[in-house]
Amino acid sequence: MTPTKRAFLACTVALTTAFSLGHVHAQTALDNVMKAKLIRIAIPTDFPPYGFVGIDLKPQGLDIDTANYIGAKLGVKVELVPVTSTNRIAYLQTKKADLVISTLGKNPEREAVIDFTSAYSPFFQAVFASKSMKVASFADLAGKSVAVTRGAIEDQELSKVAPPTADIKRFEDNNATVSAFVSGQTQLIATGASVAGNMMTRNPQLGAEYKLLLKDSPNFIGVGKGENALRLKVNEILAAAKKSGDLDTMAKKWLGRPAGNLPE
Repeated sequence: MTPTKRAFLACTVALTTAFSLGHVHAQTALDNVMKAKLIRIAIPTDFPPYGFVGIDLKPQGLDIDTANYIGAKLGVKVELVPVTSTNRIAYLQTKKADLVISTLGKNPEREAVIDFTSAYSPFFQAVFASKSMKVASFADLAGKSVAVTRGAIEDQELSKVAPPTADIKRFEDNNATVSAFVSGQTQLIATGASVAGNMMTRNPQLGAEYKLLLKDSPNFIGVGKGENALRLKVNEILAAAKKSGDLDTMAKKWLGRPAGNLPE
């Protein structure tokens, strides 16, 4: 064999090996988790009721319960990795986390860089009021005052369904809207789940609860690009949890409503 052919053969073998290793590496997240008996899951700690720090200084919320649930079903220990909305995707890309469970919505831009499991929880805008107030349909808003942030999604949706006699009071930002409801200026509030969750956590004396759904935008779990084995395994766990009612139970605990019919 001539030196030229020998060099060519060596180069071919090296490239083939590198490609094969790269392909295997792209599918090793689940293997690594099961081997280490540990899964690192990125979660929010500043976004109640999905994720926040409790009085015991430990993370809690719907996303934390979901993370621990998945870890338990995998039979591995869970390492909770606090992230923000700006760095949560980067934690997947740099392998600082195996999964991201942090109120992550799915869109084409994100799908280009990470993969997603089935939806695990709702993220929604709704009408909230005291538990003592009977509100079963939008018709029940007749003659009642509702605080809402001007121009927000919930304002747009509420305007479509509220009866003409509903007293919709619009405020310039979420803080003003929440303040109006908390101070008793209005009987109900239309807002997003996260704003409502924070409000109810800070003001338990209100006894506020979910009443009517305005718009649903589900949350998905983020997985590293190409990590199909892990994605499919988590999908199996979510499908079983949906069938057993466990997803509904967790959603009711933190959101005051069941998870409902989530997309796959």
